[in-house]
Amino acid sequence: MKKIKAAIVGTGFIGPAHLEALRRLPNIEVKALCEASIELAREKAEQLGIPQAYTFDEMLQDQEIDVVHICTPNFLHFPQSKAVLEAGKHVVCEKPLATTIDEAAELVALAKEKGLVNAVHFNLRYYPMVRQMKTMRENGELGDIYSIMGSYLQDWLFLQTDYNWRLEPDKSGDSRAIADIGSHLLDLTEYVTGLKITEVMADFSTVHQTRLKPLKAIETYSGKMLSQEDYEEVPITTEDHASVLLRFDNGNKGSVTVSQVNAGRKNRLNIEIAGSKANFEWCSEKPNELWIGKRETANHHLMKDPSLFTKEAAGLISFPGGHNEGFPDTSKQMFKEVYAAIRSGKQPDNPSFPTFADGHRELLICEKIIESHRKQAWIKVD
Repeated sequence: MKKIKAAIVGTGFIGPAHLEALRRLPNIEVKALCEASIELAREKAEQLGIPQAYTFDEMLQDQEIDVVHICTPNFLHFPQSKAVLEAGKHVVCEKPLATTIDEAAELVALAKEKGLVNAVHFNLRYYPMVRQMKTMRENGELGDIYSIMGSYLQDWLFLQTDYNWRLEPDKSGDSRAIADIGSHLLDLTEYVTGLKITEVMADFSTVHQTRLKPLKAIETYSGKMLSQEDYEEVPITTEDHASVLLRFDNGNKGSVTVSQVNAGRKNRLNIEIAGSKANFEWCSEKPNELWIGKRETANHHLMKDPSLFTKEAAGLISFPGGHNEGFPDTSKQMFKEVYAAIRSGKQPDNPSFPTFADGHRELLICEKIIESHRKQAWIKVD
């Protein structure tokens, strides 16, 4: 079978995660890497074992490259995805798809016009237990949904000396915690429940009004500490923490809390969905377990096992029951579906993977949440 050739743009935290996932799938070759400079691209290509280092424009001219993974800071997602589509190549873009709704809408329209495969990396959908919850709900095991409670908590920006480009609105947009991790939680909420968010009421807080920006480059999640003279104090305008009340199209309610300053919470997404027949609770730090609450019988504790899962969820499992799968496997499973579409040469009519349209949807919800915080009022989600 002919190999599909890919390029990766950006080698921060998530670019190498894309690379590792692609290398675990057959008949895919990551041929090229792009970075901010050709010197950095060559350095990273050698470190990661990628054959070709390119500038972004050089990569677009390579006719052998079929698909490009955009893994750069947020403000580059729109222009780079647009350029890739115009070059006739398929695109997998990190979230958020863009920094404005209009930009995202333009990408949705362009991808449709070109007929090219387009995906947004909402990889948390691809934990097998998430797909299991979705299909159990579709099979009627949850019943009517009464309420939804979710949280996504991290501590990687807990200290005043913690710093990253995501703290700078010109690079990441007007929201941080909601846009960065809340988007995953909100996407997963609508995906699992089948409900649509219709209104939001939000309240943000910025714990560190100023932060100490390092004058030397450090990598995300590196944990490296510098001396006092290596920092400059800068103002912070985006949220460290956010609480959002939600209204859904079935008339019922929910709430989500996101934070990047909760000590000890490394990367904890938790969702609890209360229904008329049962209650589902799932946590990303224990991804192979699902708690199922009951009123009139004993509660259940479902462990990941393909022999016990629905066909749809079992399709995301590579190993037998008792053999844990986690975060790296989510990208592998997502790319398996995306690359099946790439092999066919076009976007499916009803893709199983998250698309640019899903990216546009989450950006819309995020912008309404920002508006709600600024106005301190309920805002409708169109």
